[in-house]
Amino acid sequence: MALRQDIEELFAVVDNSLSIYNDSSLISAINANRSDRTDTLFSEVFRLASEVSSESGGLFDVTIGPLVKAWGFGPDAMKRFDPLMLDSLLALVGMNKVRLEGDRIIKADPAMFIDMNAIAKGYSVDLAVDLIVGRGIKECLVEVGGEIRTAGDKNGMGWKVGIDTPADGNFTPGTDIQATIRLDDRALATSGNYRKFYMENGLKYSHTIDPRTGYPVRHTLLSATIIAPTCAVADAWATACMVGGKERAIDFIESHDFLEGYLVYSDETGAMKSWASEGIRKIILER
Repeated sequence: MALRQDIEELFAVVDNSLSIYNDSSLISAINANRSDRTDTLFSEVFRLASEVSSESGGLFDVTIGPLVKAWGFGPDAMKRFDPLMLDSLLALVGMNKVRLEGDRIIKADPAMFIDMNAIAKGYSVDLAVDLIVGRGIKECLVEVGGEIRTAGDKNGMGWKVGIDTPADGNFTPGTDIQATIRLDDRALATSGNYRKFYMENGLKYSHTIDPRTGYPVRHTLLSATIIAPTCAVADAWATACMVGGKERAIDFIESHDFLEGYLVYSDETGAMKSWASEGIRKIILER
């Protein structure tokens, strides 16, 4: 009971630091220019986000908040985007426009809006696993919103984890499984456009925004599942892969030896196909 309470308190600490849906959180204070002070959680996640942004050529970018809000995927879920706004919105986006100085975050423009959603969930999983293992429990699986990290190998049996089929309407993790893999002492995160989107005038607008163009991505990649040593790393790279598209995602995965990937995409006929890295092919249990 004490462990459960400690985990709940841990998640509350993360929420109070990194959630843009919590008006009293530290990140909300920074975005509203009520404060420029950070804490350990914010600083750690920001540094990791900066690393992935640099290595992905800017495809992962936590300053994308103004675009996310404009397209109706922010806390108030109200679309405001107008093509005439694009240049002014893009002027507020870019990891080169924000930096850490000690325990302060410096924004080039007060209107910049930092959104950690694409990495904070994975980071919270990592913290929970570290807490559990620190209590002497060597075998565990932690899942938060589809992001997963395991410790140990389930006493030799192996942790079995499903990869969801990226079909529109598949809102519940585990309902429709694309593949099952064995995930021991690793983390997994999936990014896709099949759960967070809306339809307008017959067009589908996904929550994955390209920070280079300011528009939701439109390509054949339906979902990117990434395996990495930590869930925060997997979370961030899954998003970078979804922004970049299939070929760029394959390049990322094959050029980073700490990443493995499982991509689901549509071919020229619209049929659903998959690509798996060598490391994932070795741990697939069933398709």
